Order: sequence, then structure tokens, then C-alpha cells
Amino acid sequence: MTSAADALALIKRGTEEILLEQDLIDKLKRGTSLRIKAGFDPTAPDLHLGHTVLINKLRQFQDLGHEVMFLIGDFTGMIGDPTGKSSTRPPLTRDDVIENAKSYEQQIFKILDPEKTRVMFNSSWMNEMTSADLIQLAARQTVARMLERDDFSKRYKSGQSISIHEFLYPLIQGYDSVAMKADVELGGTDQKFNLLVGRELQKQYGQEPQAVITLPILEGLDGVQKMSKSLGNYIGIADPADEMFGKIMSISDDLMWRYFELLSFRPVAEIEGLRKEVADGKNPRDIKFLLAEEIIERFHDKNAAVKAREAFIARFQKGAMPEDIAEKTLKVTDGHMAIANLLKEAGLVKSTSDAMRMIKQGAVRIDGERVEDAKLQLKAGSKHVYQVGKRRFARVTLT
Repeated sequence: MTSAADALALIKRGTEEILLEQDLIDKLKRGTSLRIKAGFDPTAPDLHLGHTVLINKLRQFQDLGHEVMFLIGDFTGMIGDPTGKSSTRPPLTRDDVIENAKSYEQQIFKILDPEKTRVMFNSSWMNEMTSADLIQLAARQTVARMLERDDFSKRYKSGQSISIHEFLYPLIQGYDSVAMKADVELGGTDQKFNLLVGRELQKQYGQEPQAVITLPILEGLDGVQKMSKSLGNYIGIADPADEMFGKIMSISDDLMWRYFELLSFRPVAEIEGLRKEVADGKNPRDIKFLLAEEIIERFHDKNAAVKAREAFIARFQKGAMPEDIAEKTLKVTDGHMAIANLLKEAGLVKSTSDAMRMIKQGAVRIDGERVEDAKLQLKAGSKHVYQVGKRRFARVTLT
């Protein structure tokens, strides 16, 4: 079995914080299988690479011999997680939750070992809780403690409404840890408060408190905002291989290393070797190829990764795409920008009418794909390579 020191080194890779680290060390030293919890609200049917930062860490725990409890928050999903929200979030319907949960189960096993994973639903114990039980649970936490949470505090101070049911969310998430007897819980940095509530409740219920591990929030393709489907800066794990490859190749050279750190399974020493190669003059594009192939092989297969690379080269490299493409960042006012305006603002055409003419002539491409719709709207948060004719290129980020 892996030593506690070696296991800790692997676990700490790419993590933000461990609370308390000594608690985790003590648990690892026992040499027994630990119960590792991570919860997901089925708020959308598709997972993206941002979600996999946490799922990858779960897989590492499995490789170390521990049991992963993948919790689908079908009960809490119908409350609506207020974390990071400036207003009350609409809850999901029961049908939404069931459909999205099915999709999650299909996707997580592209990373996790089904034999070492227990998929659980918090409705299995929350539906058994009576109204009196829920009130007793609520009595274990104070309003003052709840208002220590950053998003609640900001909303309270600014006079924005906070519904009482939103206070129940972290309590129920914390109670999940009690019901599951979790030894370790993983979550994003934005979930730290909720994870610590789990520790507190376990103590109150006479259990050994779980160790808490927070993981960074992965930036999206724009390199600024967190990866999000609503922002259009995401890479879905169910995306077609060619689309996934093109999106990964569109990220900046600096962001590439962040993706290597949080998404790659390569040893740290190997990634540092790749950094040195770039520092010594190797084209970052070639290193990015390795990242794209690794990610695509994980969610498709080796053959799909090879074909995606060949298709990308056929579109860009053989099409005389320049080595250095100008980087442009454009601000949008209403969440979208029309393609004609974007091309003009990026300096690829002289006017919007010129842009419309070039689109009609089939001379405009986005990530190598010809633009057919002259009224196309691009979302804020998107990042693509735009081409007009054979020689005009720009990598444009919309903010």
C-alpha cells in the first residue's frame, strides 16, 4: 500500500487547501479504506472540464485504494444552491433533477472506476426526515454563523433578499456528511463554508469530523472567468473530439500550464520538463497538442485524439496559419456581439458592410470553420480564432 507521505503528496497536487491537514494525515496513516465524499447538484445535463478537476481528484483517491461516494444532490437540487449567487436561484423541477442525474451517471465513469464508486442520492435520507427533524437540524446553526458566508453577507449588507430556505442548503449539505459518515469531503473553493458545516455537524452528531479538501475553480477558455456553460467559455466532456481539440488549442500559452496542472494525469516532473522545453525555444503549440490529445483520449479514445489532431493540422497548419496570431480582447455591452461588428472591432475588416460581403463570399472562418450566418452572435466569455481571407487572423476574447 502507498505510504501516507506519498499518498499525501499525490492528494495535495493541484489542491487549494486541506482542513485540517493533520486530520487527513492521521486518517491516511491508519492504512484502511476511507470514505471520500463529493456532492454534485444536477443543475445541468452536461459536465465540462471544470467539473473534472474534482472528479480527477476522486480518481486519485480510488487509485490509492479508497471508496468514492459520488453524491447526486437530487434533494438539494430542488432547493437551489445559493453559493456565489447575488440573488435567489430558481429550484429545479423533479423531472429536471432525474434527467440530469441520469446524464451525470453516464459521464462520470469516463473517469471514475465503477467498481470503486458508490453513486448516492441525498433524497434517500432527506425524504425520510420529518418537519420536526428538519427544525432540529436548523437549530444546530445560528443566523450569525450563516451570515459569515461571503455571498450571504454581501447580499445582507446591500439589502438584497435572502430567502430562509437558502440557509437550509449548507445545513443539508453538511448533514449529508453525517448520513454518509464521510471521512473526507472534496469541493470547489466556493464551497468551503458548506464543507466546514459538514465538519461541525459531524462533531455534534458524535462522529469524527471529515477532512476538507478544496480545489481551485478552473478558468474557462477566456482565461478570466470560471468555466461555465452559460458564459460559453467551456469545454464539455461530451463535446465531439474535433470541437474539443480546437477549443483546447484556442487557450493562451499561459493558461495551458494551468490546464496541465489541474487536468493532466502526467507526473509533475514530466510537466516541468515540458515547461523547460518551451523555455528553451520549443513551440508551445506542440506542447498544447499533447494536452489536447490526452484530454480527448480520456473522453473518447486514442484513435479519436489522433484524428482530431490531424484534422486540426489540415485546417490550420496546412492552411498557412501564422505562428503568431494577434490577441484581441473586446468588450460587449449586452452579452453578445454580432460577427460583423466583431470583425471590424478586431481590425480584420474596414467596416461592417465589408464584413458582411466577406461572409457572403465564404471568406470568414471561426476556428477553421466557414461562417455561413451573417447575423451570427458571439457570446461574452468566448474565445476563438477568426480568419478573413488567407492572411488576416486574430484570436479574439469577448468579455
